[in-house]
Amino acid sequence: MKKEIKETLAPCGLNCKKCQAYYKGDIKFHSLQLKEALGSFERYAEKFSAFMPIFKNYPQFKEMLELFTQGECQGCRSGACVNTLCRVPGCTAEHKVDFCCQCAEFPCEKSGLDSDLLKRWTVMNQRMREIGIEQYYEESINLPRYR
Repeated sequence: MKKEIKETLAPCGLNCKKCQAYYKGDIKFHSLQLKEALGSFERYAEKFSAFMPIFKNYPQFKEMLELFTQGECQGCRSGACVNTLCRVPGCTAEHKVDFCCQCAEFPCEKSGLDSDLLKRWTVMNQRMREIGIEQYYEESINLPRYR
């Protein structure tokens, strides 16, 4: 398996590079670019709010944008998953597999994922089993993480 695949896909199958918390992710990269492009826009947002009330929300937008520029997670395989309830990285390491779909016990009740992520986890890993990990990677690399 290509090194790039393991650097991009978490053991659950999610694409780390599309995660808002990933230190080399798309969201951080584009947020930094947007923050730079906006410069000192808050002065203008205040003025624009007189005729475009949505700009009254600019401080909250700026706060969220700042959060998106702070991604520091180095991925689940680094040993520091930001989802503290997720047990996938530890479980895959214990079973000596790179992805859940490679485990004889998949699907199981050990993931610790919430109901929405659990559904995605199941679908992603079933798809990896069907078409293979490399093909899944190619198929999913440009899809948004949050859908």
